[in-house]
Amino acid sequence: MKAVKKINNNVAVCVDGNGDELVAFGSGIGFCKMPYEIKDLRKITMTFYRLNTHNFQLLKEIPEKIFDVSAQIVNEAQKVLSHELNPNVIFSLADHINFAIIRQKNYKELTLPFSYDVKQLYPKEFEAGRMAINLVEKELDINLPQTEITAIAMHFINSQVTNIPSITDNTFNLISVKAISYVESYFNIRIDQNGFSYNRFIMHLRYYLIRISENKQIVDEASIAMIRTFKQESPKIYKCTKQIVVMIDEILNSKSTDDEMFYLMIYVKRIVVKSLNNKE
Repeated sequence: MKAVKKINNNVAVCVDGNGDELVAFGSGIGFCKMPYEIKDLRKITMTFYRLNTHNFQLLKEIPEKIFDVSAQIVNEAQKVLSHELNPNVIFSLADHINFAIIRQKNYKELTLPFSYDVKQLYPKEFEAGRMAINLVEKELDINLPQTEITAIAMHFINSQVTNIPSITDNTFNLISVKAISYVESYFNIRIDQNGFSYNRFIMHLRYYLIRISENKQIVDEASIAMIRTFKQESPKIYKCTKQIVVMIDEILNSKSTDDEMFYLMIYVKRIVVKSLNNKE
């Protein structure tokens, strides 16, 4: 494998034996003068083919140490999680950690507008989230708030690699297109479908539909009070999400739980806030 362009000291654009371009992660692989032949392939820890423009840009914008820590987190999380993670989670995770650190430094008194506990529903992912903030503290000397355990756990939940035999692509595409259309129309916004907020929304929607099809919806009655608060503080988010849930239940002939609606509201709020900020 030949390294042809440095991204940072531990990331480089490479060309494999078949002449295909990829981005490789590995200790010190970007340090040497380019181009050069990487003779010891054991140095390579991760490779990414056909990296999209957005993720490639993140490699340039996010500090190298944060990407290094994100790679460590993903490697450690994969050891304890029973499902395979989408390798691209490293990019969304690095983006999230970078933003969390900026928020921590500049808005120390800021509290997140929502905080929910997935410990009982996804105990392994929750513990992986705890491991992540401990690793951030150890490697970056940054103490992230405990709410980040849940936020990071959701990255692991939403990045599972799995097949969806019970939801056809046509059905999922129909529902996702309608859901995005509702949000754009309701808030008069245009959603960036290359952005992380959109991708997180779509991934959450996908697993929401899987849970419906497999009769495994989230039911713990923990969200009733939080929905009431959401309805009072963010009535438009509530009404828009309710419209999406009604549409889903009509198409799938299902009955979504309050807990599923609450989690979906969180993702709707994220995508709306992100789109409105971009609009400004």
